[in-house]
Amino acid sequence: MKLYDILEGNAQTSLGNIEIKGITDNTSKVVSGGIFVCVKGGSFDGHNAAAEMLGKGAAAVVCERDLGLGDRQILTDNSRRLYGKMCSAWFGHPERKMKLIGVTGTNGKTTITSVIKKVLTENGFRVGLVGTIRNEIGDEVIHTDNTTPMVYDLMELLDRMYRADCQFVVMEVSSFGLVQYRIGDAYFDVAVFTNLTQDHLDYHGTMEEYYKAKRMLFDICRCAVVNTDDDYGKRLFDEITCEKYSYGTNQNADFRAGEIKMTPSGTSFSLTAATMTYDVTTKMTGGFNVANLTAVTAACMKSGLTVERILPVIAGCTGVKGRCEVIPTGRDFTVICDYAHTPDAVENILRSVREYTEGRLICLFGCGGNRDSAKRPKMAAAAVKYADRLIITSDNPRNEEPDAIIDDIMTGLKDSNVPCDRITDRREAIYHALKIAQKGDIIVLAGKGHEDYQILSGNRHIRFDEREVVAEGLKLLK
Repeated sequence: MKLYDILEGNAQTSLGNIEIKGITDNTSKVVSGGIFVCVKGGSFDGHNAAAEMLGKGAAAVVCERDLGLGDRQILTDNSRRLYGKMCSAWFGHPERKMKLIGVTGTNGKTTITSVIKKVLTENGFRVGLVGTIRNEIGDEVIHTDNTTPMVYDLMELLDRMYRADCQFVVMEVSSFGLVQYRIGDAYFDVAVFTNLTQDHLDYHGTMEEYYKAKRMLFDICRCAVVNTDDDYGKRLFDEITCEKYSYGTNQNADFRAGEIKMTPSGTSFSLTAATMTYDVTTKMTGGFNVANLTAVTAACMKSGLTVERILPVIAGCTGVKGRCEVIPTGRDFTVICDYAHTPDAVENILRSVREYTEGRLICLFGCGGNRDSAKRPKMAAAAVKYADRLIITSDNPRNEEPDAIIDDIMTGLKDSNVPCDRITDRREAIYHALKIAQKGDIIVLAGKGHEDYQILSGNRHIRFDEREVVAEGLKLLK
């Protein structure tokens, strides 16, 4: 591909319109005749390897400062942003050839994107999905390591989706993906904002910076669907200038949910849009899923579907793996697995489950290592609002001492009278929860959700699927 076709006028060069063999920001993937993009990360600055990459055969480097490399350096004020645009161009702008629906926020992204895909698919469209659990091209499942893939990988994936005749792509858009320009030149037909609660402050620093990262999505969309039950959602709705619609339970919402009824087997509610009110039923449980399904309906309507084509699909939805997922036990108590790993998410899942718990509500959770430590006591304070008993354990300790993480969590329980068991090993903690469960109790396993691994010291991954652990624990009870 010619250099000028890759740059598309986004940067100037005196190198000439030479043929380029590849583009990358990874030193191990530089090819002869390719371009190396110097990106400054948390532990490595690509600028320090620029000369070495030229020595390996790179035709040029993209950099943010003069490295004294003459016409073989292409200067820009933001390497990440330019690299994103270059990747879009390299693959022929697949992001322009399909309708993109993006969902951002702290909680709810996976459920909303998964249900939107189901609605579109059952209405005859071929749909790609980019998300936390996995990527999908129609029925094909593709492994993922990031909620929003790195930009080269994302554009390659979008190109595959386009070549597979996808008409829509539904994407979870993370704050990391936005501030690191991983979405390239993408422009979204519809963008959804779910909520904003404390998370990722180890990276963003403050809630203000976290909010600004999420807000970036709404500068590159045609139509916004915003949860105005959330304080940050209210602020966002007032600030953005694109076509916009609000959703929530408040009286002023454009898409308003009310008359909510929940049982262990499903949920019903009314949905008012404009002058019409509709009855919504679903096999999905939890008050937070009322908000999620309201967002789904709004996003699908703004993508061109009628309510009559949307609600029958929602009625048949049973949920998403690891999101308020009931794990079969064959016993007189219930086990629910949920990805809740922020204070707000823990409070939401427990508040919802509390409404149909006949016995005790037992919550088991931990916190991840090498992540925002300030939320650890807040997780405990959120859990104790609704749980009758807590079991504090490990999540993904990574390179932190598991007991030190638990010590941080326990500081949020200083004034609590709720019984609490501290069991560092998560497997043993789950076994203990099953052992103490009584008739009518509900056990909520919070934090792991869809994950089938645990990350221990030294970035060591071990197999850990809570569905399997529960099955093993139940056998031990016999």
